[in-house]
Amino acid sequence: MKEETHQRTRLPKWIKMEMPSGSNYSRVKNLVRKNGLHTICTSGKCPNIGECWNHGTATFMILGNICTRNCKFCGVPTGHPLSPDPKEPLKIANSIRIMGLKHAVITSVDRDDLPDLGASFWVKVILKIKEINPKVSMEVLIPDFQGKEELIQQVIDASPEVISHNVETVERLTPQIRSVAEYRRSLQVLSFISDSKVITKSGIMLGLGEKEEEIIQTMKDIRAAGCKIITIGQYLAPPSSPLPVTEYITPKQFDKYHKIGIDLGFSFVESSPLVRSSYHADKHINA
Repeated sequence: MKEETHQRTRLPKWIKMEMPSGSNYSRVKNLVRKNGLHTICTSGKCPNIGECWNHGTATFMILGNICTRNCKFCGVPTGHPLSPDPKEPLKIANSIRIMGLKHAVITSVDRDDLPDLGASFWVKVILKIKEINPKVSMEVLIPDFQGKEELIQQVIDASPEVISHNVETVERLTPQIRSVAEYRRSLQVLSFISDSKVITKSGIMLGLGEKEEEIIQTMKDIRAAGCKIITIGQYLAPPSSPLPVTEYITPKQFDKYHKIGIDLGFSFVESSPLVRSSYHADKHINA
């Protein structure tokens, strides 16, 4: 408890996280608990959970709550996952209906233990959501599927409105921060998706020791891969993470990256300290 208090006192004044509240937030929270669903909003301790849930957007995490990778920045537990829950696609689709969501974001842990890395399960979830909620738009934030294009194509063929895959950090820091994933492979995944004419999106975190010129180069690389949307936010270390924050980026600097992103040709640039991958996700289908 003392460590958490100490960490909070070190946060700069511009990182202000309000306690989530509101009737719609409470309703969504109760439904998530009742149905035993996983959301990255809660697993990742997203600072925007109140705003998004009250606005009618939620990010569901499929294929369990245990990841086969051990990325240093992530608060999701790593280990040996359970078998996928065959009822999960229907549970998520029904929950979206009951919640009255306008836009759903689906993400997952990495499942390198499965023969198809979870691709076919992704398809089942997307199709079931479309079947039960034909008017709900959808973004899927997918893993790299080890760069296997035939698996990525399965997700593309299921026709979500937006497909996102995060590069997470600059090329130099990738080996230290991401487990198994590779910077160039992530760019290849994004290029493959964008070549299919699907709206493509990616995101990065700042405050891990990157330099400004590296950030700008990463933005250029993501744009060259065909992405129309980029999210840029401050890295905040999960409680048990061995990876400390090296710098708190000022709002002024985030504004600078926003301008650079627009100049590079991105349709949407979400750039501020508390931005996360799904922030304002419902707007991005207009890219």
